Amino acid sequence: MSICSDVISFAAKSGADECESVLCTKKTITIRITDSEIAEIKENYSKSVGARIIKDKKIASAQSTILDHAKIVTEALHSGKNLARREFWDSFPGNSKITPIEKTNDSKLWNLDSTRTIEIAQIMIDSAAHKAITRISGSLNIVCDDFEIQNTSGLCRSEKSTYISGVINADSEITFPVSGIGQVNSRTLDSFDPAKIGSDAAQMCVNSQDPDTILPQTTSIIFDPLAAGELLFFVLGPNFNLKTYSEKKSCFSNIGDKVAVNELSVIDDPHAPNSLGAKSFDDEGVATRPIHHIKNGVFENVYSDTYNASKENTMSSGNACRIGVPLGRSADPIPISAPHNLTILPGNQSRDEIIRNTKNGILVGRLWYTYAVNPIKGDFSCTARSGIFQIKNGQLFPIKSVRIIHNLPILLQNISAIGNDSKVVLPWAGMPITCPTIKCDGISVSSI
Repeated sequence: MSICSDVISFAAKSGADECESVLCTKKTITIRITDSEIAEIKENYSKSVGARIIKDKKIASAQSTILDHAKIVTEALHSGKNLARREFWDSFPGNSKITPIEKTNDSKLWNLDSTRTIEIAQIMIDSAAHKAITRISGSLNIVCDDFEIQNTSGLCRSEKSTYISGVINADSEITFPVSGIGQVNSRTLDSFDPAKIGSDAAQMCVNSQDPDTILPQTTSIIFDPLAAGELLFFVLGPNFNLKTYSEKKSCFSNIGDKVAVNELSVIDDPHAPNSLGAKSFDDEGVATRPIHHIKNGVFENVYSDTYNASKENTMSSGNACRIGVPLGRSADPIPISAPHNLTILPGNQSRDEIIRNTKNGILVGRLWYTYAVNPIKGDFSCTARSGIFQIKNGQLFPIKSVRIIHNLPILLQNISAIGNDSKVVLPWAGMPITCPTIKCDGISVSSI
């Protein structure tokens, strides 16, 4: 009998009305790269259990790395005595049919040791080496987890998952400080290309040498996948949260409204093989499914977990997440609502075609400090600091950092091209995103 079963059994004996228990066993290898060399390697094995207990409509929780079911339940019940009742609460989800997802668990990653991991990280460094690059930094993370969940509604599920993510930042200070970034994310070792990470970072950095300063202007901007991913996660994605929408804090007023150009479709696709966010069930055990948030420019759906769905008298969309660090799942007792793999469906143009067909514009390879200034209106701000180029008649010329202050609803109505180069990206401190290159018109930029 697992610790999850012990927790649920003891909770019932202790007077709980309902109980949910999660167990997460995790192997993590992290390599940190600084000053063009491997600076640190950490290998960690952990096991943690969490419990969420309902008694008299009060929702209490506890978590521990000590697998003592009696202590966990006792702590949760004790902490719940002074909590407010949640009259809207219905019950934990029961069993339902799930769809297995391919390429989400790789035995090669489970068996990977620190020696082989160091070799992979060194390939990332070596492939970024160039006489014009003065410093290389970055990280390599390999995460393997075994997640189990049970509850008093009869649900019992488990799933093993693997993740590998690498990023390289290449910096140059020969003439003027410029940088480049390369990133590759995968669920399997064979589809992970460490050399591409370094070469992408080096190419962006080297091509950014000797940048010019531009005058303030309103122009077209082409966002590469890494930059588009920042906007998708930090600016667009939160508007699809049921809690945000029901509290009228989304910049989209009504489901069914036309909010973007016909060519834009945004889905949460947890069934995409080899995606960092792919999973057959969410972190409450609810079966996942692809959900259209925007379809052909029309706002169609929101996402939620059981708690927020109960609050709005509806059903969970299967978007409960217990986010693990640096990747994967965790045993956090209280999940949050989040998309698994927010995806902009690709268009039919190549990145080169989009650039070639742009007479005047700016290409942005990466965004920093992306955040909503006024989420209800959709105003946002971001800074382009890596891989920035002025486009003149399809030709690229490096420029210095620029600041972008714009409005999301206006941006979505002025998308003029969507690329066919979809890429899985991981925004800083964010969730996995899949998106292509996107061109938007009428955006004001100014030099920093």
